[in-house]
Amino acid sequence: MSPRTNDNATPDAERATPAEVTPEAAVTEVAAEVSAAEATSDVAPAEATSEAAPSEGPSGEDSADGADERVAAVRRLSQSQRRWRAAQLGFCATALAVAMTAGAVVLGALRDNGTTPAVAAVSNGVSPQLLASGDLDASVLSLQAHLRSQPKDFGGWATLGLAYVEQARTKGDPSRYPQAQEAFNRSLRLRPDYDPALAGRAALAAARHDFAGALKYADLALRQNPYSERALSSRIDALVELGRYDDASEAADLADSRRPGVPVFTRFAYVHELRGDVKTARRVLEQALTTATSRGDISYVTSALGQLAWNQGDYHSALTYYARALAADDSYLPALEGRARTQAALGDRAAAIKGMEQVVQRFPLPQPLVELGELYEARGAAGDAEKARDQYTLVDAWISLAHAYGVNADLDTALAAADHGDHKAALAAARAEWARRHTVHTADALGWALHVSGRDTEALRYARQATATGYRNASFLYHLGVIEEATGHTDRARTALEAALDLNPGFSPLGARAARKALEAAK
Repeated sequence: MSPRTNDNATPDAERATPAEVTPEAAVTEVAAEVSAAEATSDVAPAEATSEAAPSEGPSGEDSADGADERVAAVRRLSQSQRRWRAAQLGFCATALAVAMTAGAVVLGALRDNGTTPAVAAVSNGVSPQLLASGDLDASVLSLQAHLRSQPKDFGGWATLGLAYVEQARTKGDPSRYPQAQEAFNRSLRLRPDYDPALAGRAALAAARHDFAGALKYADLALRQNPYSERALSSRIDALVELGRYDDASEAADLADSRRPGVPVFTRFAYVHELRGDVKTARRVLEQALTTATSRGDISYVTSALGQLAWNQGDYHSALTYYARALAADDSYLPALEGRARTQAALGDRAAAIKGMEQVVQRFPLPQPLVELGELYEARGAAGDAEKARDQYTLVDAWISLAHAYGVNADLDTALAAADHGDHKAALAAARAEWARRHTVHTADALGWALHVSGRDTEALRYARQATATGYRNASFLYHLGVIEEATGHTDRARTALEAALDLNPGFSPLGARAARKALEAAK
């Protein structure tokens, strides 16, 4: 479980299931989008990942629709149940990245006349509460319209940037990140050291997995406003993701003393979970639930409770929490994904596959794609092997797209490639991520990548480090057990494998099965 910001309801248009397209048609469509992007963009593809130029008005509906169409191309690919040739999918991944990179700045780009307007005397921007109104797209359109008439409103620009970050996360659309960066930069040009914009930059950096940058901007925001809830929360996130758990614990205590509430409570709980203190984590989340009033907060907290219960193998409680989350928001992605994962653990594979298919149709992100692929492999029906390979190839496509928008996806690459891809790529990505941050997750990824690359002696150090904080994660224990066995530590291997299955016997459709086989072989 990772701390997340609150979701907003997904518009009905996003819930609709697009028509199935063949891989050939999808590739043709994406190639046409590349040509269109190059024809309409005045920014070369190679320049699109740099900071967007200042402009005079907010992005319009047409350009936003263009971004949605490019992301929809990946979604349509994920729905096709045909056999895809590897060459076609490889081209699609490249074409998607090129198409979206070429249009990154024109998607919502703002034309600059070379002048900077005077700062508005008073920020009369749209309230950030608009983002919690239930329709994020409508909120963005309202903010855009407001900023056309009030381009000097630094507060409005900061709020628009936050809205773009939310769109990127809730729609799985990384093309919004350059737009968010431009909006925050515009706010800071109008009013340097404006703490909501600095806090927004922290949230954006975290979303791109630039956790050092997230910490930098959170600290800058807190110098201006020590009580900024967003900055306090982002600072906890950054410290956790940098592996600085003692500092994260202190930051959580500080945030709780200054701005107690759902965002801080959930992060406080996660810090305790990482240290193996599940009891405190559950208590704090339950406390957060008593204070949750909006649909978004209720879905967010109950899904966190569901994930915590699933991690401990308490599947029936997990389903109860996910049901409550979906009662508040029937489109809430973490709850839909968690419910499918729990159904799989309980042996209801048909429901799990159906649920995970619905998730990846809307949001073809790495983790659910891998989980769906493994569910297909575990089922083993006719055509399932090809379906599984399709999901794993889509992971590569999405990672390429994310890289095009400045998102560091090395951890996703390492985790997916270690089990279902190129072992050399997995190891390179895991080493790169470990060089940036030492967390339990990066230690586990590097240990496992070393194992699948045949370097078990080196892997053992990292596998043990992944479980050293007391974090109760069955996948980590399974990886540790396999590596202990490979290095000749038979008793320790058996202990770790038994612990994994005792903790969460359905932690993975393939991993749990492999753990049981390993224990049988060790008898």
